[in-house]
Amino acid sequence: MHSIKCWPWITVDFFNQKVDPTNPLLKSVEGTFLPIPYGTFVSPNTQTYESSNPMALSANGEIEEAIDAHFKRFDVVSDESDHSYLNLNRPKKDGGDCFINGNSRTHKKIMQEWRILEKNLPETIFVRAYEKRIDLLRAVIVGAAGTPYHDGLFFFDLAFPPDYSTSPPQVHFRSYGMRLNPNLYANGRVCLSLLNTWAGKKSEKWNPCESTVLQVLLSIQALVLNEKPYFNEPGHGMLGRAIWEKKSQAYNEDVFILSCKTMLFLIRRPPRNFEDLVVRHFRERGDWILRACDAYRGGLQRVGYYGSYGSSSSSSSCSSSSTSVDVSEKFKGSMEKLYPELVAAFHRGGASVGNFVERLNVERKTAPSSSKAAQVVVKNKHGGGFARRVIRTIKKALGLKRKKKSGKSDGDVTKKDSS
Repeated sequence: MHSIKCWPWITVDFFNQKVDPTNPLLKSVEGTFLPIPYGTFVSPNTQTYESSNPMALSANGEIEEAIDAHFKRFDVVSDESDHSYLNLNRPKKDGGDCFINGNSRTHKKIMQEWRILEKNLPETIFVRAYEKRIDLLRAVIVGAAGTPYHDGLFFFDLAFPPDYSTSPPQVHFRSYGMRLNPNLYANGRVCLSLLNTWAGKKSEKWNPCESTVLQVLLSIQALVLNEKPYFNEPGHGMLGRAIWEKKSQAYNEDVFILSCKTMLFLIRRPPRNFEDLVVRHFRERGDWILRACDAYRGGLQRVGYYGSYGSSSSSSSCSSSSTSVDVSEKFKGSMEKLYPELVAAFHRGGASVGNFVERLNVERKTAPSSSKAAQVVVKNKHGGGFARRVIRTIKKALGLKRKKKSGKSDGDVTKKDSS
């Protein structure tokens, strides 16, 4: 994995300004931009938030109520029962526990972290602290637009050590057994110079006097869950070289598939205290995610770049583009299996997915087999094409019964037309 740096200028005051991601001053050494949406403004004094973030827009451009209006970015909750570090730092009953003693240095530092997080979290990171276990935190990072992680939710459990802040917090990635980044292992290990879990220069490592949990979360969002995570692995060439860029594109395809699988795990069993966020997020973003899946599968857009940071106007332009992108058969096959599961899961969560079933039905009936569009349809040995099988799977997942042979089913119409 790459030696990830934490920028020294990422401080509490950094968010007291409008952030333009095209500003060259926001580039890191590796050339990665901090994925803070343009136009975001955070005022730590009034705790008011204004944003042009597309998360506040529906797929057709209509204004929707933002998620954070219902779900606080920082809050203190009581149920820590599913936390990864539940059995770590068990409270002592003799009164000598640094996490219980309000006068201890550790307790004071953690309370300082709470205040920093409460006032300065960006709109794409949510954190929960625990009233009975102040040594634990849970954070979720929303995947940034322009990356293969876009619209995904990525959960991290944190634990403060007894000597905090002399030592950095421990961080566990809730991976569901999948490795979707060189720095995030399937066993939950997070490799980051700032956490002292990866080699790096002294300036890149944890500084007890300056480093914060906020910096850790921002580093993960900006430098780990980035546009081209393939290059986080040392020895994976240089940016711009064709052979490495091709491998990077293939890696992004794999990452997006794993991100979609993570969505399904989260919808089935959301982490405690984040149930409302998970439901609301995928209800509001489900339509956009499915549109991205369509664009990637059809070669209309490179994986990770659907639309222009979520704007509805750009989605129409990309879908009508005459250019095409090479899509691997592996990606098409994986998406064929995942797509109906995503549609069914988003439907159960209240997202509007009827138009996707209808569009697939039209595609199956009208797309000529000799057209270029038909060439990107994945066919199995029995024939039938992507759309037919997806519709069948979606109907089964949603509990819709198949029409009887005596009725005017699609199969009957097809037979009649061919006779």
